Amino acid sequence: MNFRLTLYIQGPLLLFLGGMLLTPIPFALYYGDGQTLTFVIAAAIACTAGGALMHFFRGTADIGSREGFAIVTFAWLSYSVFGSLPYLFSGVLLNPVDAFFEGMAGFTTTGASVLTDIEVVAKSVLYWRALTQWLGGMGFIVLGVAVLPFLGVGGMQLYEAETPGVTADRLTPRIQDTARLLWGVYALLTAIGVVLLWLGEMSFFDALCHTFTAIATGGFSTRNASLGAFGTYSQVVILVLMVLGGASFTLHYYALRGRVGNYWKSDEFRFYLGLLAALTLIVFLFNLRDYDSALVNLRDAAFTVTSITTTTGFATADYERWPMLSQGVLFIMMFIGGCAGSTAGGIKHVRVFLLIKHAYLQIVRLIHPRQVRVLKLDGQAVTPDIMQDVLSITVLFIGVFVMATLLLAAMGLDQITSVSAAVACQGTIGPGLGAVGPMDNYAGLPAFAKVVLCMSMLLGRLEVATVLVLCLPTFWRKG
Repeated sequence: MNFRLTLYIQGPLLLFLGGMLLTPIPFALYYGDGQTLTFVIAAAIACTAGGALMHFFRGTADIGSREGFAIVTFAWLSYSVFGSLPYLFSGVLLNPVDAFFEGMAGFTTTGASVLTDIEVVAKSVLYWRALTQWLGGMGFIVLGVAVLPFLGVGGMQLYEAETPGVTADRLTPRIQDTARLLWGVYALLTAIGVVLLWLGEMSFFDALCHTFTAIATGGFSTRNASLGAFGTYSQVVILVLMVLGGASFTLHYYALRGRVGNYWKSDEFRFYLGLLAALTLIVFLFNLRDYDSALVNLRDAAFTVTSITTTTGFATADYERWPMLSQGVLFIMMFIGGCAGSTAGGIKHVRVFLLIKHAYLQIVRLIHPRQVRVLKLDGQAVTPDIMQDVLSITVLFIGVFVMATLLLAAMGLDQITSVSAAVACQGTIGPGLGAVGPMDNYAGLPAFAKVVLCMSMLLGRLEVATVLVLCLPTFWRKG
C-alpha cells in the first residue's frame, strides 16, 4: 500500500474543502451574523494542511484498490475533522467531540445532531451545515474524480470505494465523464428543488438549505420543528425530493435523456416504490385512531415513511406517539434504506430484493431439487460474485450494528435508545427512538457514545467493507 500517495491525494481534497469553507461568507455578510472570520480561519487551516501534504508527500503513482480504500476512508475522516472547525470557532459547539459528531453527521448525510436550539445558530453556520450534507450526498470523492484530472488515472478505484451499491454503474467508458454526469444530474435536481420551495412559503435561504439536505437524504433543517414548521406544499415538495434522492441517480440520468421507461424496467425501483406505498398504507391505517383528519394522517404517514426509508430523517410528527406497529415498520426500514446508486444509506433495496429472491429459490429447490432456476435482476443473471457481495455486506452491516448496540448499552443507555441510535447512525437516518427520537437529539449522550456513533456513521456511509478492510493486517503488507 502506497501510504505516501494516500497522504498526497488528501492535499488537493483539503484544498477543495478550503474553497468550500469560503462559500458561507456571503451569507455571513448578508445576514451580518459576525461569522466571516470563522470561515476565513477554517478555510486557511484546511488549505494550509492540504498544501503541506502536497508539498511533503509529492509523487506520482497509480492508484490501486488498496490506495482507493485508504484515500476514501481518510478523506471522509479529514473532511469531518476540518468541517467541524466552523462549529468550534463560531462558539456554536464548545466540545470538540460534539463538533466532530456534527461534522460527521453532516458529511455522511446522517442528520443526527447535538444542537439543541437550531434557530439561534448563525445563518452562515446553518448554510455550512446543509452544504456538508449536499457535498456528502453524491460524494466529494466522486466530485474530485470529476474535476481533478490527475485522479482520473485511478478514478475507478476511488469511485467504487465511495459509491454505494452492488456494482458501480458507468454511464460512459471514462469514469471522469460518469462522475461529471452524475454530479450534473444532482445539481440540476437541486436547482429545481430550490425554485419549487422558494415559490412556496420558504425564504430563499430555507429553500436552499432544505433542498441541499433533502436531495442528499441528509435531514438537517434550519428549524427546531424540522419540516413540521412548514405547510403541506413544502412537505410535498420535500417528499418528492426525498424519493428522488433515495433512488438511483443513473435512472434519473436516463430519464433526463428521455428514457423514462428505465424506471419501471428496474426491479429495484419497482420494489422501492411498492414498499413505500405499502408501508405508507399500513401506517396510515393503524394511525387512524390518532388523527382527526384522514388527509393529515396520510400526509404524515407518507412523509415519515419516506423520510425514514430514504434515510433522510426529516420529521413532521412525533412518531414515538404512534402505535407500536407503525414504529416497528419505521424501525425495520432503518435497516433497508434507499436504492443502490442513491444518496441514501442502509443495506439497500437491491440487496434485500436479491436476498428475498434467493431465499425463495432455496425453498423451491427443496421441493424440486432437479429443477434449474437462475436468480435474475433486471432480466440478467446474477453472478455468484455479486450474490456473495450481497450476503457479505448484509452480514457485516448487521455485525457492526450489534457491536455498536452492545457498546452503547455498556455505557448505560437504555435498550431502545441503544438499538435505535446504532441503526439510525449506521443507516444514516439521524432520529431514532427513545432518547434520540424525532423530538430529541444526541446532545445528552456520553462522549464515548458519540465517538462510537461517529464510527457507525462512517461505516454505514462507506458500506462497512471499505473501512473495515483497513483493519486487516494483510492490507498494510507489501505485495
